[in-house]
Amino acid sequence: MYLIVAGGGKVGANVASSLISMGHEVTLVEQRRDRFEVLEEDFGPVVLHGDATEVHVLERAGINRPADIVLAVTGDDEDNLVIAQLAKEGYGVPKAIARVNDPRNQQHFDLLGIGLTVCATSGILGLVEHEVPQHGLVRLLELREEGLEVVEMQIAGDSPAAGKRVASLSLHDDVRLVSVTRNGIGEIAVGQTVIRPGDRVIAILKPGFEDSLRRALVG
Repeated sequence: MYLIVAGGGKVGANVASSLISMGHEVTLVEQRRDRFEVLEEDFGPVVLHGDATEVHVLERAGINRPADIVLAVTGDDEDNLVIAQLAKEGYGVPKAIARVNDPRNQQHFDLLGIGLTVCATSGILGLVEHEVPQHGLVRLLELREEGLEVVEMQIAGDSPAAGKRVASLSLHDDVRLVSVTRNGIGEIAVGQTVIRPGDRVIAILKPGFEDSLRRALVG
């Protein structure tokens, strides 16, 4: 594949290096002159100096070839939003992946249809939440383009679902149980699967039905 990586910081440089080692063709775009010179020593002609929010820079990078994927991984959310939107709307790039530095800006990416985003802060908080869950529900994955999310819940001894079969649970039509993990061993959740105390249950649902799932499983 041909990929454009916008942003030559540690994230961009490491991603570009990994992609190159996998055999992909990459152009790494960096705006700061001093950083560009350092990258040029490491990567050679793969690195392009310029501001990836500017159309002529993206065109010099070969976005018209067209690029298969554009990764906007600068340290500025506004720049990443502009780059991803230019790639998708201006040049029809099949996939634009954007880094979100401040999770409070996620809604702006969502509103503008940038569904493929990565936020290290949210990821770390998700790991913390997984270890110390609140209200019994942990969000594992957001499928923004599909309008779905994947969550995990742990079943306590006094949970209303404890001892019941999946088929007997009162679940909303927009909620589906995916798997049940017990003692480190997972199985696909089917109608006859019995939920026991201590089980970790993974479900897929439409956003907004978390409380309905919580009531059905943990009370």
